[in-house]
Amino acid sequence: MPPGFRRRTPGLRREEVAQLSGVGVTWYTWLEQGRPINASAQVLDAVARTLRLDRPEREHLYHLAEVPYAPERAASDVETVSPEIQGILDALVPHPAVLYNARYDVLATNTTYERLFLWDGNSMDTGPFGLRNVLWALFTAPEPMCPLVDREQELPLMVAQLRGAYGRHVGEPSWEAFVRRLAEASPLFARLWRSGDVVPPGTRVKTFRHEAVGEIRMTSVSLSVNGMPECRIVTYTPNDEESRRAIRGLG
Repeated sequence: MPPGFRRRTPGLRREEVAQLSGVGVTWYTWLEQGRPINASAQVLDAVARTLRLDRPEREHLYHLAEVPYAPERAASDVETVSPEIQGILDALVPHPAVLYNARYDVLATNTTYERLFLWDGNSMDTGPFGLRNVLWALFTAPEPMCPLVDREQELPLMVAQLRGAYGRHVGEPSWEAFVRRLAEASPLFARLWRSGDVVPPGTRVKTFRHEAVGEIRMTSVSLSVNGMPECRIVTYTPNDEESRRAIRGLG
């Protein structure tokens, strides 16, 4: 911007934001005032670029404007896992630990988690976008291969958690395609999805089965991760001495 008049405070004037974003001053004023002007994703992107918003700020802008965030974003555009986060997961061995996003895509794991769920690239299928996804694996694998002992109790809760996250992504093609394809692949998922139940993530006691060490009872705890919106580390702690021995056996 040219120097212009002397500024009393740093930053852009309202007129300058409108000019750099390619919109009218009146329209931008209405946007700031929260009037019902039906802002498009293209205009919001222009404003976000002008204001140099980072990703969380851009998501917040879309949320305030009631527009689905980044409709062009592909499902494969997952978060980058830092060495520090991977180091935390590895330090929890022999306890299983995993980093999920809101759709249950597996972003990072430690070795015990891999052995617990037998994810060697063959034993459980990946999701429809080439990503390892827990829900896709659990709902499309034959029931005898499901590692969850209380499948009838746990799967509805996981779908309810997914629906809770889905509310923040309604209209995003990657989410809509994921839900549609999983419903086509699994009548059980389709039925649970239609129920409309919503629950937040929380601490639970789960029982898993493993062909080498038998049943393992563990408490799962979800931990949020700063700088990675909607991602969480889930840790599994053995619930009794027999389960602790089984977990050590996986190592």
